[in-house]
Amino acid sequence: MHTEINWEDPFCAEANNCFRLGTDTTGNAYIAVAGQEDTPLTDTHEALRTLILEIKAGKADHLL
Repeated sequence: MHTEINWEDPFCAEANNCFRLGTDTTGNAYIAVAGQEDTPLTDTHEALRTLILEIKAGKADHLL
């Protein structure tokens, strides 16, 4: 079964690394490197939200 993911605009760090967040209609959250949306990571919305907030706060920018 194919899940339709609604992707947000890419978020790009200063080093040109870009990722995208997405959600589906069942409440799952996804994160993918921009351009590689066909192989996203998935977890709960809260888990991915926490990860992104930490990255944006500069605590994990080495992951990008």
